Amino acid sequence: MKRYLVFLVLILFPLIALGGLFWSLHVKHQLPTDITNQEAKALEFKDNTLQCPECHMYLVGKKDTAQIITADQKTHFFDDVGCAILWLKTQKIDPYSTTFFVFSNDTNRYIDALKARYNVDDETPMQYGFGAHEKPKEGMIDFRAMRLRMLRGETMQDPKIRQQLKGH
Repeated sequence: MKRYLVFLVLILFPLIALGGLFWSLHVKHQLPTDITNQEAKALEFKDNTLQCPECHMYLVGKKDTAQIITADQKTHFFDDVGCAILWLKTQKIDPYSTTFFVFSNDTNRYIDALKARYNVDDETPMQYGFGAHEKPKEGMIDFRAMRLRMLRGETMQDPKIRQQLKGH
């Protein structure tokens, strides 16, 4: 009986305590990409903790970022909406079959990327130029036009396009 009590106190109890500690640290420091997003909503993240799966840049701030929630309820984070478009093409995923959010430059919140309007000459992390807006203004394009331009390579990265849009 004494041996059993010694075994319990000296070996089993510390192992259980350590297991509980590691489990709580894992849950506390879980990245948004590890979470099943059943509510299909835009998730918060900390700067420099997530990398864009397309260009591998770290996300810093919300401006110009995008989030895609796929059928498996996983959230994928992008530093630029253009990267999200390229990633969808690579993964052979139809954007209309996902929940797709972009951070709006005018209302400073995540909005439906399919309903957003886009400037074509904004300064974005990858210099594609497509800045999302919730409120439409003259000269902006819709999601279909933005996606088509992105897939064709008609972005601010192209010097001819940049010169045409900026006039210099």
